Amino acid sequence: MSLFAPLDGTVARRRLYLLRHGHVAYYDADGKPLNPKLAALTERGREEARAAGRLLSAVPLDRVLCSGLARTRQTAELVAEPHGLAVEDHPAFLEIRAGRLAGVPKEKREAAYVYGFDAATEEGSFAGGDGFAAVRDRVVPAIEALVLEPGWTHLALAAHDGVNRMLLSWACGAGLSALSAFEQDYGCINIIDVDVADGRVLRRLIRAVNLTPGNPAKLNLHRTSLEEAFGPLLDLD
Repeated sequence: MSLFAPLDGTVARRRLYLLRHGHVAYYDADGKPLNPKLAALTERGREEARAAGRLLSAVPLDRVLCSGLARTRQTAELVAEPHGLAVEDHPAFLEIRAGRLAGVPKEKREAAYVYGFDAATEEGSFAGGDGFAAVRDRVVPAIEALVLEPGWTHLALAAHDGVNRMLLSWACGAGLSALSAFEQDYGCINIIDVDVADGRVLRRLIRAVNLTPGNPAKLNLHRTSLEEAFGPLLDLD
């Protein structure tokens, strides 16, 4: 019997491959920030997505989802291609949004943007933007509804840094206090098994976190993705 058939006739185990999109360019040639909603994969990002696709090519994926933004759709399409699957948009998994740069004094930008997940609380927000609790209350019900949907055992979801941190915190039961610990490198894969029965989630099992298929030893990967993405903002007027 397959591991992913009902374990005892009533409990079914489902496997979620949770990806972060590949690398994107957030700044133009002059160093000015680009609209993050429109950010597309760079060549580095496409290669990271291809590496993820190669790793998952032998997995019997039933569905491939993304948040709907270009960078997650491009990542998901490269994962879905070997399986002949269409990519489904699921906007509940859109990224947490930071507030406007002009509203944060220079001396507070590093804490707000680069280390914004360190102070995640029920009342807090990410760099003056979306509230942590509000994003959790959007993301967690969506993933719980998804794992309870019938007809699949293996699913890939291409999402974002903050969203993946929320889902890993949900999986381990630690809540918002764990967000800062779950670093999510570009193009990474997390693996979570979820046992479901009688229309409810019984348990979550974290199998792997922040795997980078193209660079498993993380050679020369020392900066966090938030340091890379937001570092240039610190000195902007």
